[in-house]
Amino acid sequence: MCGVLRAEPLWVETFTGLRMDRFVKLVKVVRERGGNGPGGGRPWCLPLEDRVLLVAVYYRTDLTMRQLAPLFGVSPATVCRVIQRLRPLLAIEPASRPADAVERLWISPGRDLLPGEEEDNAEHRRVRARVEHAFARMKHYKILRDCRQRGTGLHHAVQAVAHMHNLAPAA
Repeated sequence: MCGVLRAEPLWVETFTGLRMDRFVKLVKVVRERGGNGPGGGRPWCLPLEDRVLLVAVYYRTDLTMRQLAPLFGVSPATVCRVIQRLRPLLAIEPASRPADAVERLWISPGRDLLPGEEEDNAEHRRVRARVEHAFARMKHYKILRDCRQRGTGLHHAVQAVAHMHNLAPAA
């Protein structure tokens, strides 16, 4: 099986957004962290550079493992193993926090609503409320249907539904 993507400058820059020299440094870091494995066992069918590219393409695009497999000429299971193996090695090391970071308050600026956006949001909230109430009613009817039995089963089910109905407006 022959794949299309290889760790060549055109593909690296297109799919990762990194220049080739940065990508080479990234591969070096992964190799130092043990990206080639302990040395024993079956060898990988892709070189380390292609495996790093595979993980970068996976995270950078919304392609699934089944879609990535033919691009690299491997099976979806291999794509999954490569991602599981290299994901922790590509993680950024935690940055050291300054001593006064605990007392610092970080505020991220929000964005202003566009004209008409508030009305759209209000309409979406109304529709969502109607859908949620419909689901709640279906659950109540299911409880009633499931509790049709002799004795006081129906009575207890009706009490439970009434109790849930009374709790719903309070929430």
